[in-house]
Amino acid sequence: MTKAFPLVPLCEMSDGQEADLFALLAAKQEATTREGKAYWRVTFRDAKREVSFPIWADSPHLEACRETWQPGEFYKLRALYRETSFGPQLEIRRIRAVTPADAADGFDAAMCLPRSQFESNRLFDAILKIAETEIGDENLRRLVIDLYRQYQEILLTLPAARRNHHAFVGGYLEHVWNVVRNAILLVDKYLADYPNHAALLSRDVVIAGALLHDIGKVQELNLTPAGAEYTAVGELIGHVLLGRDLLREAATRFPLAPETLLRLEHIIVSHQRLPEWGAPKPPMTAEAILIHFADDTDAKLQTAFAALSDGSGAFTTSRNPLQYKLFRGLE
Repeated sequence: MTKAFPLVPLCEMSDGQEADLFALLAAKQEATTREGKAYWRVTFRDAKREVSFPIWADSPHLEACRETWQPGEFYKLRALYRETSFGPQLEIRRIRAVTPADAADGFDAAMCLPRSQFESNRLFDAILKIAETEIGDENLRRLVIDLYRQYQEILLTLPAARRNHHAFVGGYLEHVWNVVRNAILLVDKYLADYPNHAALLSRDVVIAGALLHDIGKVQELNLTPAGAEYTAVGELIGHVLLGRDLLREAATRFPLAPETLLRLEHIIVSHQRLPEWGAPKPPMTAEAILIHFADDTDAKLQTAFAALSDGSGAFTTSRNPLQYKLFRGLE
């Protein structure tokens, strides 16, 4: 008699457990070890866990991996889950592409898409309330609200990134919600402590900049069953320049003072700070410096939380976007 295995989400499997599961093949790459040994590195994931591991030349799955496994497609696997020094891995026993009949066992393509813990409509309304109540300049307030209303349908599901941070359904709104509240805390603290510097730090520009710093991602990214993918214009132009273009176009309908527009454009083009991160200019105004750190703090903490929450042990591996180990705590 064939042994029956439970159907368990990948994210709920424990070390040493063998089970059936549905997963998305997120990536497949041919590679070689330092000794010249060829293999394929594959990545399977569900909504809350990603597992990368090698398919070696002597694996019974090598030919299928090379010839038929396709990134972006869903599979049903029977596999043994292992926690290793190289991170979580799967020992595949069986694998096949998902079929329509799997819906009877609960398969849904959306089950492999990670989602924000926050309800997107509520975040959208909360962000608009900040724009409505906290931005004093009427045209600037109307410009921000108009852009959000224009792209509301996209923003309700848009991830903030393709990978690394807030790369999940609703991640854009969650990230902006965090960034704008970080920015308000910082700008109010510094304006209260240094009122003589009020002319150097515009509260309206800071809040609008926090809300619009990533607005170009509405054109840069497209949500698919496999997650966020770059659009053609996203690959060729990128969200920084796309965001500046969206701001400039909106400013033809809601004219701003020339310096206000310039300072907002600068926030968009400089918020990532470094050229290798996509910034053509570093932050060169007080508002842009503040937005960069409000943005970077949220991105780095979300990245750290994801790494710390996946796996066990006192330390994470260095195989995370920060590229160094993080301390979970003494066992």
